[in-house]
Amino acid sequence: MSSITKVALAGATGNLGPAILDGLLNAGFKVTVLTRSSSTHSFPPSVTAISVDYNSLDSLTNALKGIEAVVSALPYTGNPADVTTNLRLVEAAAKAHVKRFIPSEFGSDTLNEKARTLPVFAGKVAVQDALKKEAATGGMTYTVVCTGPFLDWGIMVGFIMNLKGKSISLWDGGDRVFSATSLQAIGKATAGVLKQLEQTKNRAVYVHETATTLKKLATMGKHATGADGWQENVVSMDEQLEMAWAELKKDQPNPDNFAYNFIKASIWGEGFGGHFERLDNKLLGIKEMGDAELQDLVNSLATK
Repeated sequence: MSSITKVALAGATGNLGPAILDGLLNAGFKVTVLTRSSSTHSFPPSVTAISVDYNSLDSLTNALKGIEAVVSALPYTGNPADVTTNLRLVEAAAKAHVKRFIPSEFGSDTLNEKARTLPVFAGKVAVQDALKKEAATGGMTYTVVCTGPFLDWGIMVGFIMNLKGKSISLWDGGDRVFSATSLQAIGKATAGVLKQLEQTKNRAVYVHETATTLKKLATMGKHATGADGWQENVVSMDEQLEMAWAELKKDQPNPDNFAYNFIKASIWGEGFGGHFERLDNKLLGIKEMGDAELQDLVNSLATK
């Protein structure tokens, strides 16, 4: 497969998008950012910004003409329109003869049979199915990038642990090993996929910077902030999943009461593939952290 130089990025201004943009630029790619007409964000001079209508297949297809790879960091908020938008972007990329598509994954192992049954991942599974269909025709290829939760972001916002509030939820006791990757490393891994086209063709790649436990992170959190006042809450994942499924059965289910519980199950639940044992770190240029490096990261986040 020939090399790629021209890459389009959708969703460049979210939590992850800026890190992917940096990763692509640092790797020397010529990047086009797809923006909405209402966007007021500015980008580096080397970036081309094209305003698109995400509701229009023609608008997306025209914007992708001449583009060789598409990376999507578009969100899945629980709104069915998000799935439609991501599927439309796949269709537009295929019509524009894009060579490689990297969908908006960058998290749990949605190739895991147990994880992919969780309703919160239905949109991602639908996009994977669409990409497999395109690949089967011999046209556009794809790569799914699995990274585990965003390590630095997840700590900063309290998703993994709350340093400011000195608290952590220890799912099923907190001893289960899980994979996690920082935003910067995810951006680097994404660029690495586009540098290794043949080796990453039509499959999932797995990277992590650390495979750790919530208990170990709790110890590091106490070291960073002081042990006084810390709360460790042991929570049953099975009970949380029962509540999530019950909420989903209601006439008007509240996503706040089920979506995050399903996501947390995919990371810290038993059998959901939260610990990546087969890694593509070496292929994509991602270095694993040692305990000292992980502690340094936690220390730095404690001051933010």
